[in-house]
Amino acid sequence: MSSPIVTRRGAQQAKIQTRAMVKSKLAPTSSSSSSASASSTSSTAALAPASSIASSTASSSSSATSSMNANSGMRKPSPSLLEAKRRARNMLKSQTSNVAMQETVTDIFQNAVNAKNMERGPTALIYDESMAQHRCLWDDQHQERPERFTRTLERCKELKLIERCLPLPSRLATKAEILKLHSAAHYECLEQTSGVQDEAAMEELCSHYDAIYIHPSTFKLSLLASGSTLELVDQLLAGKAQNGMAIIRPPGHHAMKAEFNGYCYFNNVALAAQHALDHHQLQRILIIDYDVHHGQGTQRFFYNDARVLYFSIHRYEHGSFWPNLPESDYHAIGAGPGTGYNFNVPLNAKGMGNGDYMAIFQQLLLPVAVEYQPELIIVSAGYDAALGCPEGEMEVTPACYPHLLNPLLRLANARVAVVLEGGYCVDSLSEGAALTLRALLGDPCPPLVEPLQLPSAELREALLNCIFVHRPYWRCLQLQQTYTADELAQCTDVAAQQQLHRVKRIWLGGPLPQGPQRYPTRGTSAQLSPEVVASNAARLQMLRRDTQLSVPATRVCYAYDMQMLQHFNLHDTSHPEQPMRIRQIHQMHQDYQLLARMHPLKARAATTDEVCLAHTRAHVNSVRRLQGRNEEELQQLGAGYNSVYLHPRTYECASLASGAVLQAVDTILRGESRSGICNVRPPGHHAEPDQPHGFCIFNNVAIAAQYAIREYQLERILIVDWDVHHGNGTQHIFESNPKVLYISVHRYEHGAFFPKGPDGNYDVVGKNAGRGFNVNIPWNKKGMGDLEYALAFQQLIMPIAYEFNPQLVLVSAGFDAAIGDPLGGCKVTPEGYGLFTHWLSALAGGRVLVCLEGGYNVNSIAYAMTMCTKTLLGDPVPTPQFGTTTQRPPTVAFQSCMETLQQCVEVQRKHWKSLVFGCKLPQSALGENNNEDFLAATMQQLDISNDDATATDGAIGIEHASGQERPSGSKPKVKQ
Repeated sequence: MSSPIVTRRGAQQAKIQTRAMVKSKLAPTSSSSSSASASSTSSTAALAPASSIASSTASSSSSATSSMNANSGMRKPSPSLLEAKRRARNMLKSQTSNVAMQETVTDIFQNAVNAKNMERGPTALIYDESMAQHRCLWDDQHQERPERFTRTLERCKELKLIERCLPLPSRLATKAEILKLHSAAHYECLEQTSGVQDEAAMEELCSHYDAIYIHPSTFKLSLLASGSTLELVDQLLAGKAQNGMAIIRPPGHHAMKAEFNGYCYFNNVALAAQHALDHHQLQRILIIDYDVHHGQGTQRFFYNDARVLYFSIHRYEHGSFWPNLPESDYHAIGAGPGTGYNFNVPLNAKGMGNGDYMAIFQQLLLPVAVEYQPELIIVSAGYDAALGCPEGEMEVTPACYPHLLNPLLRLANARVAVVLEGGYCVDSLSEGAALTLRALLGDPCPPLVEPLQLPSAELREALLNCIFVHRPYWRCLQLQQTYTADELAQCTDVAAQQQLHRVKRIWLGGPLPQGPQRYPTRGTSAQLSPEVVASNAARLQMLRRDTQLSVPATRVCYAYDMQMLQHFNLHDTSHPEQPMRIRQIHQMHQDYQLLARMHPLKARAATTDEVCLAHTRAHVNSVRRLQGRNEEELQQLGAGYNSVYLHPRTYECASLASGAVLQAVDTILRGESRSGICNVRPPGHHAEPDQPHGFCIFNNVAIAAQYAIREYQLERILIVDWDVHHGNGTQHIFESNPKVLYISVHRYEHGAFFPKGPDGNYDVVGKNAGRGFNVNIPWNKKGMGDLEYALAFQQLIMPIAYEFNPQLVLVSAGFDAAIGDPLGGCKVTPEGYGLFTHWLSALAGGRVLVCLEGGYNVNSIAYAMTMCTKTLLGDPVPTPQFGTTTQRPPTVAFQSCMETLQQCVEVQRKHWKSLVFGCKLPQSALGENNNEDFLAATMQQLDISNDDATATDGAIGIEHASGQERPSGSKPKVKQ
């Protein structure tokens, strides 16, 4: 789509087209090319404002005259003109041969157009109260007990969540549905137990399976759990609900093709995924399993199927934790077509908490999920890694689970199904599950009460091992540099050696069981000491008391005033910073029917005292004195600054822009609105403390941050500046202030891109007390798009932001990195901006204020700001099409992006301890402890695909030599 603003580049293109037209008149054989050029010029003009068209036409006419005069005495056309004609011929030829293809190409804003009528859909909830019947008849202390289910529902009712959900009727899975993955013998074995009251016979049967009890209702309830999961997925894929949760039992992720295992009978999540493949023809399903036990059943079903990416985070302790399987380690990455699509993150220590799990999501899961672009996400939601669970002995707090879920909720077109698995401390389970449902309903993530602990050394090692083995299959996992064997041998410095990660694989699980086993059926539940139980209970009670769950009913406030249109360039009506920018944004918000859904703010001008929070009084007075100046004086004064024009109403408009942002800050910090959109101009982030700069008069966001510190005593404010130009003014205002963390991602071009100079480089980190609180992410190539920006968010912005733990997030939202912008040269889509806004909304309890800065294609900025607003309103926004495949070579922009992120991590890890993953990986398995004897003896154990599972397109079954389904191989699950 052509830009509606005529820029210098556009004028140059118009001149080239005009010269080609003139030349074609001298050469009759080129008439068709001339016609095509004229048509193109006319089309461009039709999109421009009238004043711009007049200016462009005059310029083109003048160029045409001079071009004819210059060419009249020449026998040969210039090389540049020949090149232009050659490109035109090639373009015309391409257009002629690819007409059909062009007819299918969508507009670059098509996704944003499609989002117009997309409003937040309901959150589905499915459960059946009869699931409380399932219990162990011979062990009253068994931890897989009905209270896990009943207490979770009670907590959801206490928080008034159930009444906000779309209730789905539960249903039984059919035998045909179960047989999609499980064997007929497996199904019939459980079916025969239905209604059986002989406890002794049932206990004897259960002794042949690891960690299993069977109740007379187990068969029916297992069908009900699987059927309910299938129903939830069906409703999401039919568009009846946006996302949903299945609060069910018994759980399922340990159940294998022909074996009950670990409290599981039928594999609910695996059956739902297979159903989505078969009946809905999906091609990319992401299963995330954060139950503290490895879901080996789910892994085995899809181990060689690239259509299902299985990602498991589980306690492992080098094989000494149940289910004690070699296949649960990081090196089990899939087989056949599924190679690279199985992720295991083995946790080799107890006590891992929020910081460890957040790092897994930020450094590995989210980059891979973004690249995979799933069509459906299913979460195997076990809460046995939660604080207080005797099984996991981990320390993830209940309020952390919404933070893990939140970044996923805008992927897969928002189709996310959460399915309950384990969790055996009912207090943490019920709270964690209820807060998960609350997140699905669109409530902001509650601020974490306790400071985020930094990733542990054990987590760092496990995560780097995972990245190492998956690196060949995923482009997003190229951030770490590599080292050679020679480099390792020659490195003698201890500190340098620590930055060379050595991949190790250690087995502490002892010998694997051989042949049929009998498993204990009583006294199998894990136990903690009374002192630990009491300590955990007190901590959980404190966390529940101090976690802020109340939120304002109004989601978004909106600041805009037509008076801000009065500031414009008197001498250049085609100037890119023009009134149409905010008027078009406002109009699109009206067209998308968003204005009625927001709280409008009555504009006010910022006072001199307020503006002086960020600027000198001399600067404020100099702008105030513009009132009454004539045009010539204003032009002369503006010429004294860098890229600034002035108008008699400039002071009034700039004061109004700053005041509007302060109004939004008041509304948010008083708890009247959750978030805000400020559609204001003139922009501000280039404005220095003592002078205007780069179209900016007063620094709106900087004034707002200082105001929040003064009026509301905030201690931690995050400013994220994604304008394509570095916010030099904001950086200088806060470079010594540790209360404001300034993060800017911008085009830099080694200092050659506006505002030029070294201040925007990655090594500028702040001064004095503010050292470390300035983060620059400088792009040195144009063309950066959604993928590159997403990686910057995942690898740098979000980890640092979570470590900082802001109380308010201010976004300097320039949209000149947007696709179609005439100045930025980047390719971020409107839906990309919506996704980034959503990720930021997990911070500060959702207190996010998006404030317009630059952006000079009025279509681009209108769509982009509209997607940000829809995101804050809770509407689904189409998932960006990140467009990366390992088959295509990486672009120059992507390679440059990786270089920049490596440099940023290297510098910023000195100030932010969450950035502990920026070391070098071996080019091959250098220094790896392969435990060769053990591995040689267990290679067959690593062949974990099903022998004769249904092999559909993309799934190749691998038969075992025995022709029989391999048993679990797990050791008995007994109390610790």
